[in-house]
Amino acid sequence: MGVFNRKKHDVAEVSLSPQSSPIDDEKHGGENRADAPAQPDDMKDPHTRLQRGLKARQVTMIAIGGAIGTGLIIGTGAALAKAGPASILISYSIVGFVVYMVMCALGEMAAWLPLESGFTGYAARFCDPALGFSLGYTYWFKYIIVTPNQLTAAALVIQYWVDRDTINPGVFIAIFLVAIVAINYLGIKFFGEFEFWLSSFKVLTIVGLLILSLILMLGGGPDGDRKGFRYWKDPGAFKPLYKTGSAGNFIGLWATFVTAVFAYLGTELVGVTVGEAQNPRRVIPKAIKLTFWRIVVFYVLSVLLIGTLVPYNSDRLSFATKQTTGASASPFVVAITESGIAVLPGFLNACILIFVFSAANSDLYIATRTLYGLAKEGNAHRIFARTDKRGLPVYSLGACALIACIAFLNVSDDSKKVFNYFVNLVTIFGLLTWISILVTHIYFVNARRAQGIDKSRMAYTAPFGLYGSYFALTFCIVVSIFKNFDVFVHDPSREAGLQTFDYKNFITGYLGIPLYLAMIFGYKIFNRTKGWTPLTADFYTGKEVIDQEEADFIAKKEAKLASGKQSKAGVFYSKFVSWLF
Repeated sequence: MGVFNRKKHDVAEVSLSPQSSPIDDEKHGGENRADAPAQPDDMKDPHTRLQRGLKARQVTMIAIGGAIGTGLIIGTGAALAKAGPASILISYSIVGFVVYMVMCALGEMAAWLPLESGFTGYAARFCDPALGFSLGYTYWFKYIIVTPNQLTAAALVIQYWVDRDTINPGVFIAIFLVAIVAINYLGIKFFGEFEFWLSSFKVLTIVGLLILSLILMLGGGPDGDRKGFRYWKDPGAFKPLYKTGSAGNFIGLWATFVTAVFAYLGTELVGVTVGEAQNPRRVIPKAIKLTFWRIVVFYVLSVLLIGTLVPYNSDRLSFATKQTTGASASPFVVAITESGIAVLPGFLNACILIFVFSAANSDLYIATRTLYGLAKEGNAHRIFARTDKRGLPVYSLGACALIACIAFLNVSDDSKKVFNYFVNLVTIFGLLTWISILVTHIYFVNARRAQGIDKSRMAYTAPFGLYGSYFALTFCIVVSIFKNFDVFVHDPSREAGLQTFDYKNFITGYLGIPLYLAMIFGYKIFNRTKGWTPLTADFYTGKEVIDQEEADFIAKKEAKLASGKQSKAGVFYSKFVSWLF
């Protein structure tokens, strides 16, 4: 059975801080408490353990790579055309702050106890087993949908060079699927290194686009046009949507919040890597802290520059928003083309292909580890928690790879429309994940305080504490409720008498909420479980193993430094490059 059939056992705890002791831990609610929940014996089975093979630079780069995708390089164009430059600047900034709150909440829990099951384990351990169950499956559903969608997107990007009538897209879907399965199967060390370089390329591409956009804004392009903030005045900073005046401006602004949320989805994937990260108590907080600057540079600065280079009523932008994917759909390409540069679209399309391939690769990794985490928590068949001698959950990988084959549905044009409605679930699943993380953090902090664990013993604490989590939670709930508001709003641009209720978008946009709640209450009813109170939440089970792993890693690293065996490349990276990545 899973972790919710708790056994009582007695394990001494290795403290994080010299200020604490096993006596203090027993007093404040450690493993020696009679009511403390404990992990079952199969959780210590070496055949169900991951290997900590992700280096610090790989974790931080995977974190940033997860935040850079087609939602940024393509999705911003649709948002600009819908609501104007001021709207996207406001929405991407606010959602970016919310994402930072989510990451800080996750970082505080991960730094205390880097569980192999990730944030699903935190929900089950600090809040309620039912929440852990629902969160795990919600997150898994998201990534078994996103993975095949990314494979399809990659095949569509290739149509920039090869028409679908020449080579069937199914051929490219098969090639990409085999490639990402192979990369994931080769082990966490190979995967980490591969994703490190792919993500590095993504970072350099975005930095290059930002520099080029700034040059074009200041008149350094072939046309010599110094645009500045001209388009904020004409046609304007806001574009009314569905209605005129202030009401239309607000509706347009709100519509871009949904686009911004979709663009930021995946930032939380660093929480999935905690079980395989080396020295996670140092690496994870570092990755979280840098998230703020990545959001400011890559998202806020990007939408600011795009809004200065392309008017929201541009004919080229209107064309781009009708494209499925590829360079022709990117507002950066529109800006470059309007500035008189004709040689970059093909190169940028190749970059987008790498973006999508990297996303598909990491999405399969997340789906695999999430299913593994569910099995570790006793919420999926235990075979999915089995690992090979390299610490790879091969059965979880195989199951997720088979499910990814639904990408072949998109080979048929008739199936695309149905699949696109299905993909509409992704945003609500992502929002429900953020909500669950924030709720868990609120429970975590309350329990930490109740059990006398002060900040001096924490490797990392969220800078805005409970206030930040409450603010972000409120925002995410509001967006979740009004995410598909447009199915209720009358669009005057449609012909009179032809406007109908878009029930398909309504169902796919909100189906995730009743499914999420049904899993919570269904689990509680079926298993008759209760949530943890601040005094019964388990902060210590399994912690001594992680403490020992951390101590061993630090000792080995210090010995390596003392012997002078660190490579020159490693020293160069640590001193001169790591701050950027």
